[in-house]
Amino acid sequence: MITITKDDYEHYEEKMKKTMSNLQENFNALRAGRANPHVLDRITVDYYGVKSQINSVANVQVPEPRVITITPWDSSLLKEINKAIQMSDIGINPSNDGKTIRLVFPILSEERRKELVKQVHTYGEESKIAVRNIRRDGIDKYRAHNKKKELTDDELADFEDKIQKITDKYIKEVDKACEAKEKDLLEI
Repeated sequence: MITITKDDYEHYEEKMKKTMSNLQENFNALRAGRANPHVLDRITVDYYGVKSQINSVANVQVPEPRVITITPWDSSLLKEINKAIQMSDIGINPSNDGKTIRLVFPILSEERRKELVKQVHTYGEESKIAVRNIRRDGIDKYRAHNKKKELTDDELADFEDKIQKITDKYIKEVDKACEAKEKDLLEI
C-alpha cells in the first residue's frame, strides 16, 4: 500500500507554479506600448563564443517610458547587439550612436493592441492546458496505483478532489494574469 502525502500535492503544485512563471515570461516578452527591458530576455549575442543575454553583457536602462538604452560593457559588442535586435521578433529598429543603442517603442495602434490581446489569450489557453495536463498526469498515476490495489477508492477520490482544488486555483490565477495583461495592453 502507498500513502499520499503532502509532498505529492506539492510536487504537482510546483509544476503548476512553473507554468505560471512561464506564462509571465511570455507576457514580459510581448512588446506593449511602453518600454520593458524584458523584451530583450530572449535575445542572445555571441560573447567570446558564448551565447549570452543582452542584460548580462550590457547595461540596460529605461530612461523614458518608451525608450530602452543598451550600453555594452565591451564596445566591440555594439554591432553584434544591434544585429541580434534586428534579427529578433520585437519589431523595433535600433539606433546606434557608437556607444549606446536606443530602442524607441512606438505607440501601439488599435489593431496591434487587439493582436497582442489575442496573443495573451493564446498564452493563457496554453497555460490552462498545461495546468490541466499536470492534473491529469497526477490522477492517472494514482488511478494506476488504485488498479493495482495499492490505493483505496476513498484515498483516490480524496486525491482527485484535492488536486482539482489546486488546479482550479491555478486556472483562476491564469485568468487573473490574462485579464491584467489585457487591461495593460488596452490602456492608452
